[in-house]
Amino acid sequence: MAAPNADWWRRSWKKVHKQHRKGFNSLVILGSWTLWKHRNACVFDGSAPNLHGALQAFKDEPHLWHVAGAKELAALHLERVVI
Repeated sequence: MAAPNADWWRRSWKKVHKQHRKGFNSLVILGSWTLWKHRNACVFDGSAPNLHGALQAFKDEPHLWHVAGAKELAALHLERVVI
């Protein structure tokens, strides 16, 4: 039996138009990565949990990922999304 998050991901992925699936996968991984980095800053660096800071990091990171080669993120037009 797959983990509940894996089931959500698989069901959601199937609903995404085929041309946007790689971008969707990158976006899910980006969200997980952002939360993981924020969690580590809280646990290991003594930072206080900060929802606004985590959301801002999530908004800033796609550009960096795109520059690093995650070109499919640009196809999702995330700049239109307001958090």
